[in-house]
Amino acid sequence: MNKKFLFSPAGLVGIAVALVLSVAIISLLPSLRIDLTEDQLYTLSDGSRNIVANLETPLELMFFYSESATEDQPQIRAYGTRVQELLREIVIASEGNLTLTVIDPEPFSEDEDLATQYGIQAVPVSAGGEEIYFGLVVAPNLAPEEVNPLIPMATETMPLVRPDQEQFLEYEFMKLIINVANPQRTVVGLITDLEIDGGFNPATGQATPSWFVMDLIRQLYEVRRIPTTADTIEEDIDILMVVHPQGLSEQLLYAIDQHVMRAGETLVFLDPNADSMVSLSPQGALIPAGMSSNLPGLLDAWGVDYADDLVLTDNELALRVRMSQTERPIPHLGMLGVQRQYLAQEDIITSRLETINLSSTGVISQAEAATTAFEPLILSSSDSMLMDRALLESVTDPSVLFDEFEAGNETHVIAARVTGVVNSAFPDGRPVVEEEVEEEAAADEATESEAELEAESEDTANPENPATPVAETSDDIADDVAEEPVAEHLASSNGTVNIVVFADSDLLMDRLWVQVAQFLGQRIPQPFANNGDILINTLDNLSGGADLVSIRSRGTYSRPFTRVIDLQRQADDRLRTEEAELLDRLAETEASLAQLNQDEEGNPIGQITPEIQAEIDRFNGELLDTRRRLRDVQFQLTEDIDRLGSNLKAINTALIPILLTILALIAHFARVRRRNAAA
Repeated sequence: MNKKFLFSPAGLVGIAVALVLSVAIISLLPSLRIDLTEDQLYTLSDGSRNIVANLETPLELMFFYSESATEDQPQIRAYGTRVQELLREIVIASEGNLTLTVIDPEPFSEDEDLATQYGIQAVPVSAGGEEIYFGLVVAPNLAPEEVNPLIPMATETMPLVRPDQEQFLEYEFMKLIINVANPQRTVVGLITDLEIDGGFNPATGQATPSWFVMDLIRQLYEVRRIPTTADTIEEDIDILMVVHPQGLSEQLLYAIDQHVMRAGETLVFLDPNADSMVSLSPQGALIPAGMSSNLPGLLDAWGVDYADDLVLTDNELALRVRMSQTERPIPHLGMLGVQRQYLAQEDIITSRLETINLSSTGVISQAEAATTAFEPLILSSSDSMLMDRALLESVTDPSVLFDEFEAGNETHVIAARVTGVVNSAFPDGRPVVEEEVEEEAAADEATESEAELEAESEDTANPENPATPVAETSDDIADDVAEEPVAEHLASSNGTVNIVVFADSDLLMDRLWVQVAQFLGQRIPQPFANNGDILINTLDNLSGGADLVSIRSRGTYSRPFTRVIDLQRQADDRLRTEEAELLDRLAETEASLAQLNQDEEGNPIGQITPEIQAEIDRFNGELLDTRRRLRDVQFQLTEDIDRLGSNLKAINTALIPILLTILALIAHFARVRRRNAAA
């Protein structure tokens, strides 16, 4: 009876209605998603969801994409589809705070003018091919009456959404949204005693310019210097940047601690041997008594181990340096050029960098009892060793370091990201210095003496009317006016902290990464390393807050056939082996021919003898045989790949349906058995 109803007109109509209702429900609930990809490619991180869901002003995403011009470019169209899918997921997660507009800028159209207005330029797909637009603009989504023509709107533009950025597109899109939602410039508080903003060179008697990294930072952020004699850090400072801290007072250390407890972003550059402190004089180099830096107590609270008396030396990463103009370059074990393979590729700070140059750097590690997460950003090679900093403080001949070098077969961490919830390094609150104790004692004595005087005055000044108030002293009034509320002590971090620690401060120096030329009063940089890039990447990452920091790279969208790649690799190895044998035989034959073409005195004969002709014929035969074997290897590779493809087709077309049929039959028989048992 059920089967008759199923195939009856009423049953078919019911099935159609159920399908329509299902589609309608799915359409009305667009936030329902099921991501079945291995790397969760279409699932946004919690940080992204928090960012877009908590926007205070609505924003518009304008995706300029030349869809009509990419009809013959399937790879670009597939990439464009994935970008749009990611943008739609972001819009859905924003709960109405974001809108998406896809614009196809056709030639000589208003949309093309709009793309140019926002700074998006067309790029050619191929040499001599058609140019396409592939960029994103984030702008406030305001009604016409809300737009003030006197105030320019804050917009952010990604001129080209490059395919090599695909793993970090979620991060890049979130950064654009944050910059538009919060157009105020991020405040960077700088604590350092280094001459990072310029100084004086005693050798030349002239002022020295500021390090070029400061020019980069000031172009993007508001920099506020905090003197090392300060005892507080203003709460409106977004990122605290501490460079080579030496002998900081307990009050300033406490201020740094409380900045971290407020979940303030922090960037620290330590150094066991800061080369930037060495100054030149007419008599030569002046080396100060101590060139190491540390943050006592704070690093322990953050779960970081650091030794300020050890310098990292690395044989594999050693840079070749020239100690004088007349000497040839030689490797310096204490000056390192860290290449791409030793930079964390999963972190946005270091993912797209190539080289970071360091000098006399230290190492950091995670403490044993750490409660924070420790993510390395820069590593050394295993051909490295930790040396006492005294060996490198005044080294004039780098070759002497090789006498002490002995590889430990262990990699070391040079820079790392520290995240998590931490406790204050000052559990008892703000430390009290001796001067404050003495002042408090003196104040207590003064208070007691004033109280005695007041008691005497009450007894003698107005004995008949003891209720008459006694006039307050000027000191009392001043104390009442000067009294200010004291900030509450935070014993634990207010949320997740984000701290990036580098064990080297010299990487910020110009000589390690950039040559600066002067042209018409402007400083023109010519970088040869990515030291400036890693600093700006770190500040950009920290400026977005904990939500932006939590966004990691997405998985790869390319899912190659690993079995086919293995077959191709094996064939390539065989081809290279055969080719190497052929080249060796060619060299041997040429040598034999040259020897046969000479007389006993080594003079060329000038004619082809029967021996030479026989050797040529033999070589030609071997050449033809080797080429035949190379063709056989290539043919076998193609045959193996075709066989693999045929097996996959057979599995997809036959085996899977057979397995599904067997499962259906098993389920059917099980149902029948249960029905019979019930009957």
